[in-house]
Order: sequence, then C-alpha cells, then structure tokens
Amino acid sequence: MATSNHSNLRDIWYTMIGIPGLEEAHTWISIPICLMYIIALVGNTLLLYLIFTEHSLHEPMYLFLSMLALSDILLSTVTTPKMLAIFWLQDGGISFVSCVSQMFFLHFIFVAESAILLAMAFDRYVAICNPLRYTTILTRSVIGKMGIASVIRSFFICFPLVFLVYRLTYCGKNIIHHSYCEHMGIARLSCDSIKVNIYYGVIVALFSTCLDVVLIIISYVLILCTVFRIPCQEARLKALSTCGSHVCVILLFYTPAFFSFFAHRFGGHNIPLHVHILLANLYVVVPPTFNPIIYGVKSKKIQEKVIQVFSLSKKFC
Repeated sequence: MATSNHSNLRDIWYTMIGIPGLEEAHTWISIPICLMYIIALVGNTLLLYLIFTEHSLHEPMYLFLSMLALSDILLSTVTTPKMLAIFWLQDGGISFVSCVSQMFFLHFIFVAESAILLAMAFDRYVAICNPLRYTTILTRSVIGKMGIASVIRSFFICFPLVFLVYRLTYCGKNIIHHSYCEHMGIARLSCDSIKVNIYYGVIVALFSTCLDVVLIIISYVLILCTVFRIPCQEARLKALSTCGSHVCVILLFYTPAFFSFFAHRFGGHNIPLHVHILLANLYVVVPPTFNPIIYGVKSKKIQEKVIQVFSLSKKFC
C-alpha cells in the first residue's frame, strides 16, 4: 500500500518558487528577462528568415547559424514563459509529467546546441585550414547529416534521464527551488538514493559537452597554427576575424554552464542558492539574445540583408 501511495505522489502538482530569497524582486528581475526573451525571439526569427530566403546566405557557415538560431528559440521558449508566469502571476504549479517533459527538452536542446557549436568550429577549421576543398567537404547533404546527427546524439543522451527520474520513489516533497525543471532538481524531491542520477549527469557532461569543448579547442589550436603560418599580416587578421563571432558565442554558451556545473558540485554553501538560480535563469535567455546580435554585428552579409529588409518595409509603409 505504501508503494502505491508513493507512486501516486507523481500525480500531484509541484510548485516552483522561482528564485529563493529574491521573491520580492521577482517583478524587477522579470523585466530584463522578458525583454531579452522578446529580443531572442525577434532576432533569431529574423536570422532564420534571412538565411532561408536569401540565396547568398546558403553557405555552410550560415546554414549552421540557422540551426543555432532555431535551437536558441527552442531553448528560451521551453523555460522562459513559465518563468515569467512564476514572476508575474505566482503561477508555479506544474504536474510531474509536464515537469519531466520540460526537463527532457531543456537538456536535449542544450546538448544539441553544444553539438551545433562543435559543427561550426569544424566549419571554421575547414574554411581556414583547407579552403580549396571547403565547398566539396561541407556540402548541403553533409551539413544536413551533421544536423540530424546532433539531434540523434542529443536524444540518446537525454532520454535516459526520463527513466532515471521515473524510477525514483517520491515521498510528498513538492516544492522545487527553481524557476524551471531540471534533472537534479527533480531527483532531489525523491526519498531514494540519487547516486545513479548524479553519476549519469557527470558522465553525460564529460562525454558530451566537455568532449565537444575539447574538440572545439583542438580545432582552434589547428586554426591558429595555420593562421600564424600565413606570411601576410592582413590575410592573417582577416582569417582570425572570421572566427571572432563564433568564439564569442562559444564563450557566451559554455562559461555560465560550466560555472553552474562546478558551483553545484564544488561550491557547497559558499555560493548562495539564489545566485545559482539567478545564473540559471539568465543562462537560458542571455545566449539566445546575444547570438543574433553578435553575428549581426560581425557579418557584413547579414547587416546588408537586415538593412534591405527594413528599407523594403519602410517603402510599403
């Protein structure tokens, strides 16, 4: 009978409280988050529109950028609307199934986006280290297969998380000290040992995200070795400038993720809980907000197309 009661506790509604300790500031915190979410939606949607409608942007770099823009829209949309509902309406209620679904899609999109950034690093490696074979290596077929591989890899890495949280016994704790559902946040609500969940989380981090980072670093080491062998300084700077936007996006994506990961495991009580949660909230909106801005500033082609779009809209107005 006790087992039945424990399993039925999955059917109760859980309550996310937002940022613990900063409840009174929720309204103020929500303003920049809402603005960033709107900018992320508009900026990334505009990028997708430009890339798919402009034939001159059907190059490997921009096709990978379209994948990044799509993943940014999904990453922010999976979490931000519910986050704003908590901040504005104190509507933190969520069913166990909805919470697990949000958890899965959050981690799934994160791992897929990491793979896309790795693919973009490979794109820069081929463009600089093997420019004569660039178009023959990175054909549309190859780019499509790389995109599909990113999605499949992410699915097989993240789907076990669903089984890992469903296998646990839940004893009635229904308060989630967060603004969205993530793997360890759900696991900590159980009254079972969560060592398997912890170990799997670390293994996933090491053999997906960390492996991607190592491969990205290797690709950029090879790029730098090639660039510094170029005798002409102007050509050297031009080659480096093509990587600038990608490096900015990489730092924006991985820095808060690794800070949060290591702080949770090694920070202990030295870092307050509200700092962890606030950083996690910003993480799902800051990269999607700034990625289209970074590429818009760095890419002359995108700048020109944006100007064309707005000049045409003014004519129709």
